[in-house]
Amino acid sequence: MSKLARQQAILNLLDEDSVFSQEELQKLLHKRGFEAGQATLSRDIRELGLVKSSNGYSVPGREVAAFESDLPSVSRLVREFVTSVRAAENLLVTKTSTGSAQPVAAALDEENWPEAIGTIAGDDTILIVCQDRRAAGRLADRIQGMLA
Repeated sequence: MSKLARQQAILNLLDEDSVFSQEELQKLLHKRGFEAGQATLSRDIRELGLVKSSNGYSVPGREVAAFESDLPSVSRLVREFVTSVRAAENLLVTKTSTGSAQPVAAALDEENWPEAIGTIAGDDTILIVCQDRRAAGRLADRIQGMLA
């Protein structure tokens, strides 16, 4: 089956229910007659612009908007889940408790702070890219202030 059909099937699956992992997505696609390896799924996820949150994969502008608007305040998330913030040139390496990086990064993104260009979240680490070293310092101070 075609790439377009497979990607449409992925979007249909996400509309129907939450999908939390590539492995789960692969199994669901298999049930619909699509064979796709991990590399193919990763490429499809990237091309479709899917995002992963604690609610699973979603299409930006659909479920993600509802999720992000329901986020607790950034200061609360930082207080509860961030364990450290370290600057490295124009980057901030922000450590969180296990499994908390995604929602904290989403809340940080929602703030639209001018110092932050973007974030990348793993399981317990957020990489925040800032404009320059000074901007990283200002943002690190702001986050540190929330920890106090």
